Amino acid sequence: MASKSLVAKIFDPLVKFMAPRYQAAVGKELKKYGLRYEDLYDPMYDLDVEETLRRLPQDVVDARNQRLRRGADMSLKHSALPKDLQEKQTPFAEYMDDTLELVRLEAQERAELSTGKPYERSIP
Repeated sequence: MASKSLVAKIFDPLVKFMAPRYQAAVGKELKKYGLRYEDLYDPMYDLDVEETLRRLPQDVVDARNQRLRRGADMSLKHSALPKDLQEKQTPFAEYMDDTLELVRLEAQERAELSTGKPYERSIP
């Protein structure tokens, strides 16, 4: 217990100092390509993200796909958005956080009840 509080006393100020700078650096990179942080969630890696995308309105999913296509295109061309468009970008605006939290709570409830996720089932 004492060692944990000692480590926390040492590293908490460092984390508080570095976290905003890191977030600003990530935001700057996302703005270059017109992406949002939640666009980077991979539905192939996390089935909860896939289910969240299924539950979101179609226009939100289409906007996400368009941002991902634009970002991939700009990355392949080694270019960035013009500065005036970069200023309009909101890289940390959340659009799937509430739905993702709901899906994860449902998954936790299913785990407690020892039932599988309906979107995880497969035919043997």
